[in-house]
Amino acid sequence: QVQLVESGGGLVQPGGSLRLSCAASGSLFSIYHMAWYRQAPGKQRELVARITSGGTTIYTDSMKGRVSISRDNAKNTLYLQMNSLKPEDTAVYYCNAYTATLAYWGQGTQVTVSS
Repeated sequence: QVQLVESGGGLVQPGGSLRLSCAASGSLFSIYHMAWYRQAPGKQRELVARITSGGTTIYTDSMKGRVSISRDNAKNTLYLQMNSLKPEDTAVYYCNAYTATLAYWGQGTQVTVSS
């Protein structure tokens, strides 16, 4: 069992930056692949980035070039550094931990990009 708690969201102006964190409790954080998703109002949840248990990163086109995913296994924490934010990046951002047979979600953190 893994519990995930996101933090770091908030209101930011266009062009600004935020770093989201996802703190994981429970055991064996390092064996999980991790991902960040987002869901804008009225839209489906979409993948932003993944990082495997081995540290390989994968980015989707949604924010490619403007985000960086990383993990600190010693701190059981996942990060998402977001730069050059745009109003269309406004969404709830969710942390996801998964294996071939299990998946866990956090409650989400709101990111609002507005002047």
